[in-house]
Amino acid sequence: MSHIAEISLDETGLAPPTPEIEQERKVAMFDLLEENTFVLPRRDDRDTPEGPYNLGLAIRDKRLVFDVTTADGEKAAEFHLSLGPFRQVVKDYFQICASYFEAVKSLPPSQIETIDMARRGIHNEGSRILQERLDGKVEIDEDTARRLFTLICVLHFGG
Repeated sequence: MSHIAEISLDETGLAPPTPEIEQERKVAMFDLLEENTFVLPRRDDRDTPEGPYNLGLAIRDKRLVFDVTTADGEKAAEFHLSLGPFRQVVKDYFQICASYFEAVKSLPPSQIETIDMARRGIHNEGSRILQERLDGKVEIDEDTARRLFTLICVLHFGG
């Protein structure tokens, strides 16, 4: 049962999202809760509480915070990641998303597909960075990393 059962974003103090960003958030959260892999490894010869887990994501003091509790509220883990490694890929992702959202309004399908392929490539890069940064802290699969990266972008949007 090592998976995320509930997720929350600390959007305190963030600017209201655009309709497109809000839609990305909703889809990522829905897909993440439908299917994900989230395994807390044993650390320092200590057992970790078993899932399912509740995950809180926030940006505090310029760090990405993962606050993990069990379904009954027991603290399971908390880790803080530097935002530095994510800055460029998040910036690139927002730029390509803006191009994509504009393209779907007026460009032919072939051009939209080209932009979407570039968007997916940047998204894959962001999820790869996330998996690297979480190495040793939590084991996640590629789809979980992609959806979590989307939520990290949502937090960056307002930050």
